[in-house]
Amino acid sequence: MMKAVQCHSFAALNKTTGKTLQKFKPLRSVLRMDNVLKPKLVPNHVIIETCYVGIQYPDALQAQGLYQVRPPLPYIPGLDVTGIVIESGTDRFQKGDRVFATTTNYGGTGALAEQCLVPEQTVWKVPSHVHLSRCANLGRNFFASYHSLKTIGQVDDKSLVLVDGASGGVGMATIELAKAMGAKIIAGVSVEGKVPFPQSVGADRVFCYGRDKESHKIFKDNVKKACVELGHTKGADVIVDVVQGQLFEDALVSLIRPLGTICLVGFTAGQVPIRPGLLLVKEAKVAGSLWGRYARENPDQHRKNVDEIIGYLADGSIKPRVDTMISFENFADAFELFELNKGRGNTVICIKEEGPCQSKL
Repeated sequence: MMKAVQCHSFAALNKTTGKTLQKFKPLRSVLRMDNVLKPKLVPNHVIIETCYVGIQYPDALQAQGLYQVRPPLPYIPGLDVTGIVIESGTDRFQKGDRVFATTTNYGGTGALAEQCLVPEQTVWKVPSHVHLSRCANLGRNFFASYHSLKTIGQVDDKSLVLVDGASGGVGMATIELAKAMGAKIIAGVSVEGKVPFPQSVGADRVFCYGRDKESHKIFKDNVKKACVELGHTKGADVIVDVVQGQLFEDALVSLIRPLGTICLVGFTAGQVPIRPGLLLVKEAKVAGSLWGRYARENPDQHRKNVDEIIGYLADGSIKPRVDTMISFENFADAFELFELNKGRGNTVICIKEEGPCQSKL
């Protein structure tokens, strides 16, 4: 047997009717540390002894029953896992390999356990000088950002990118990857206190968009001026939108250049209907951005994409951080951060600390 965290009911849904509750239950009340059976090796898979698991906003949404993937109950949360291969059913990996993996094939669940069974196509070796904890949010954050920037946005060294929610995990990953690709990037945050975070990873400009129409207008004016200063008089080539809400219409549509692309990654400010007439006049493209489906349907290209991310990781072009480390016993604290909208950057649960190796935090 092994220890694993399981979600036993959805915190935002009525157990009987499945309808959304007026008052959500605390996530602590639906998540529990259980003893479960250890996984058994099958061909073309590996079993990982888990060291670190990344937790992000979608993991909290999923436990509330509000995410696009709603797994059967009970389920083990967690998409991103890093650790050591202890059994291998493939020639690609050997016992003792330091790896990170995603549980994409299981709907982004199954990582938050002492051991994890993962298919070989969603496992990658970690560069020897990179600590495993730093790779514990690559899927949720860097895979999502890469998909928006490269697969959808075709960003290169001539591009200007705008990202909102820029102090969060996807936002900061977008800044790092855009800079690694040679692009210029403008970052937006909700409050002034968050400005230093995107600045710390290389954003060319950072502005606050606040939470009301007047603040949105000031943000729009500031970004337009910055676009001109950065040599893009018609606006941003690509916008990575994690926020949506009223900010989309108040500012973002005005800030994309004609025939530019807005990538919808999330909606932390809620979902607001998009008026097609605005997109028509602007000649703007809007694309939903979900890397998981693309990865499942294009596994070979996805591996090449991740290999490029690993290349950036190996040469130091990107430096994923651990912003908050939480012990396995206090796992609920990680979910609560996002439940209370206090999550920032990379939140990691430590199940087993990595032993002596060439890497350093």
